[in-house]
Amino acid sequence: MPKINVYLPDELAEAVKETGVPVSAICQRALEQSVRRVTAIRETALGDLDVDDPTARLANYTPRSRTAVKLAIERARLSGAESVGSEHLLGGMLAEGGNLALQVLGVLEIDPAQLLRELDGAVPAASGEGSGQRFGSDAANVLELAVSEAIALGHNYVGCEHLLLGLVSEPDGAGGQLLRSHGAELRLTRRAVTAALAGYVHLRAQASPQAASQVDAAALLQPIMQRLERIEKHVGL
Repeated sequence: MPKINVYLPDELAEAVKETGVPVSAICQRALEQSVRRVTAIRETALGDLDVDDPTARLANYTPRSRTAVKLAIERARLSGAESVGSEHLLGGMLAEGGNLALQVLGVLEIDPAQLLRELDGAVPAASGEGSGQRFGSDAANVLELAVSEAIALGHNYVGCEHLLLGLVSEPDGAGGQLLRSHGAELRLTRRAVTAALAGYVHLRAQASPQAASQVDAAALLQPIMQRLERIEKHVGL
């Protein structure tokens, strides 16, 4: 049976040794689940889109991220595109209007409305509807990378914040290029997503959902971002 090396931080490695947890069995189970999720999304992204519900096979995607993908498909068809590109996924995520990725962009001092205007200005309107029957290679990569980002963060769902990370990390598509041109570097964006999720969990524990929705995201996330920066400097990252 082939071996795969797994590297752990020193403290975690010591804790694993002390507790005697079955590392091999746990890693196998986690890897099996991750492989199934990535394989499922890859098959979905590379196949033809379902006419009735094009997001039906996007396993573990949240309602908001499914809506963003549906809006992306609609944008691709209305623009006359033969396939859904990463720029359409970015446009769909921005047009959804209420997801966590938009809050993250705000913390990064990137205006979602400006991004949407640039996207709309870059693609001339078509006289008729395009087919948009499948995802382009860059969009397929974004969907797969979003799943990988969710797995790396230990999440069993794929939200728009993971879609944002997939867009930023995909090197070739127009969507990621536009984000990076506005300063959305991957490491910084990933840190902002981590801070946003930590802040949301803390806020949910301290207040009602109604109060949580009324708190300014930038005011909430900036102190968390600053603490993360101090921790990273302390450990030498």
